[in-house]
Amino acid sequence: PRQAAVWALGRTAALEHPGRWGGLVDLPEALDHRAARRFAAVLAGTHAEEDQLAVRGAGVLVRRLLRAPQGRPTRPAPAWQPHGTVLITGGTGALGAHVARWLAGAGADHLVLTSRRGAAAPGAAELRAELEELGARVTVEACDIADRQAVARLLEGLPQERPLTGVVHAAGVGTPAMLADTTAEAFAGVLAAKTAGAQHLHELLAGRDLDAFVLFSSISGVWGAAGQAAYAVANASLDALAEHRRAQGLPATAVAWGPWAGGGMVEDGDAEDRLLKRGLPALTPPSAIAALRAALTRDETTVTVADVAWERFAPSFTLLRPSPLLNGVPEAVAALAEAAGATSPGGPDDGALPE
Repeated sequence: PRQAAVWALGRTAALEHPGRWGGLVDLPEALDHRAARRFAAVLAGTHAEEDQLAVRGAGVLVRRLLRAPQGRPTRPAPAWQPHGTVLITGGTGALGAHVARWLAGAGADHLVLTSRRGAAAPGAAELRAELEELGARVTVEACDIADRQAVARLLEGLPQERPLTGVVHAAGVGTPAMLADTTAEAFAGVLAAKTAGAQHLHELLAGRDLDAFVLFSSISGVWGAAGQAAYAVANASLDALAEHRRAQGLPATAVAWGPWAGGGMVEDGDAEDRLLKRGLPALTPPSAIAALRAALTRDETTVTVADVAWERFAPSFTLLRPSPLLNGVPEAVAALAEAAGATSPGGPDDGALPE
């Protein structure tokens, strides 16, 4: 997770300072002669078109965004079914509430919703009544998820007759600022809820027989976010934690969300309009929940869920520097080719930039 955090910082630096961007290279812990030769070749200009590489003795790996499987799998798996107690951090927030409604309607016996203010959070009483109407027992607790002792007390207090079977870590805060203006305190504040909270849950739930351990991440951790360095770092750490848990044989699904309509980190209409113009329309809650359900049923480890208008997003994202990350998405490749044709000499709009 720490290495992933550094890479996320680099991806954000690429967006904020494209003229200084050279790329990211990950080296093995032990640099043997084969890896050293490959690294020297990279420095000499091999793979010059790539900007995110992992050098290993067996070869050089590059980073690509690829489409997740769509439609029904060849061997359909039974739909993931909640049961017992499910803990939702950030449970009284907009995203947590949508997840809670889905889980209650899908048969979860007991939902534990946490937030800093707990039952005193705006709308918490109404949400609890709504979930109980759907048939779930509901507990709303005030808990600072960044406080390890508070998390330990919360977990120790869960009813043994309805054992904990799933966790959805949806807590998080964002502090917008350009990288040069982001203080250590701002980084710590953003990392506390997302990264530290997730790590506490990972460690304190060791040995528990969980069906699901879901981490709400963000596209900012996948391709960077200008003006959101700390948030990008925190979310990339969640993706890496999911990979780490899987390597240990533990359940984990990290979903890197695009913007949600009606809440989440996009809370005002102006921000939603800006993202729409960039090619990132907000996900409707029903479509987001459907994607979450599919990710759990398919047992995904990390998946990016966003409604992307590639004809707008890809040209603007690569305007000041290329991004091979998008080369695995056919729609992005086509959009970039069309934009290049439109701006090339003799093209239909010679000298004009795509809107």
